[in-house]
Amino acid sequence: MTYAPLFRITPHLLKIIEEISAYRQKILSATIQVPWIPILQKDARARTTHSSTAIEGNPLTLEEVKALAEGQPVPQVGERAQNEIFNQWAGLRWIEKNQRKKTITRTDLFRLHKVIASQVMDQGKAGQYRTFGVRVGPYLPPPAQEVPHLMKDYLEWWNEKSTEWSPVISSAVLHYHFEEIHPFGDGNGRMGRTLALWELYRRGFDTHHIFSVDEIYWENRPRYYAQLNAIQMSKGDLTGWLEYSAEALHLILERVLERVEHLATKEIQGKIILSPKQEKLLHLLRDKGGLTPSKIWKALGISKQATMKILNPLLASGLIQRLGTRKSGKYVLR
Repeated sequence: MTYAPLFRITPHLLKIIEEISAYRQKILSATIQVPWIPILQKDARARTTHSSTAIEGNPLTLEEVKALAEGQPVPQVGERAQNEIFNQWAGLRWIEKNQRKKTITRTDLFRLHKVIASQVMDQGKAGQYRTFGVRVGPYLPPPAQEVPHLMKDYLEWWNEKSTEWSPVISSAVLHYHFEEIHPFGDGNGRMGRTLALWELYRRGFDTHHIFSVDEIYWENRPRYYAQLNAIQMSKGDLTGWLEYSAEALHLILERVLERVEHLATKEIQGKIILSPKQEKLLHLLRDKGGLTPSKIWKALGISKQATMKILNPLLASGLIQRLGTRKSGKYVLR
């Protein structure tokens, strides 16, 4: 293994990491009340999908992304733009399902890239390393013949050395170095940000999947790109990038805590304590996007009558809603 990231742990970086830890503990304490978690998860997934695709030029608004996620038509939006949203959404669900994977392989990267980049590639093939040279603004990534070796070192560092550092640091390192290598013909930006998020999931930092740091990158895209480009100017020193990434994570944690506190004080009719079956159902709805009654009772292994006893309190509390009729409709998270 030859990859060894260059950076320093500055007092400023250490201070931010300590504050991040404190915010994270507050959020974990506040989200013990399970009924709010699926709402936050759905919101974070929409924000991440919107932000990561918008950074690359996707024209859809956050409201339009949420509408697409709920199966609602968004007129006058091109097929490619919609495919980018569906792909990114699917990529987030993929890393959620693989959050406990201990060893990341090249095959995993190919599978994830195929999910994210299928049908939206301008050059190259989804799920395969590039076989040609590319340029990203003023930056010239390594030649194609070097990509397999560089990515082998990348994966070795991720699997063997990344745990020596806080996930705040390792996720930022993985994010930048992936963009530096630029291993695929297209979709590297979305892929790199998704890998950084996957690291936060794998390391147990975002156990509930409610953080969307890409939201901060999108809001000041010029600074995001400037910080990436600055690493080349500093001869590969990642210190400034780590400080910037930590600041972005710190800011999104502040916002998430505000959202949690808002939900905690919001009046929800028929506030309930969830049963294990109801918790399982909420997670199923989060993962599937919506289920018909028949699919619900099959998934939970209960009768139709028992299913309605589970659904009715969730409907009354406002945690879920029915789209369509009782017979032909489906249930989704609010």
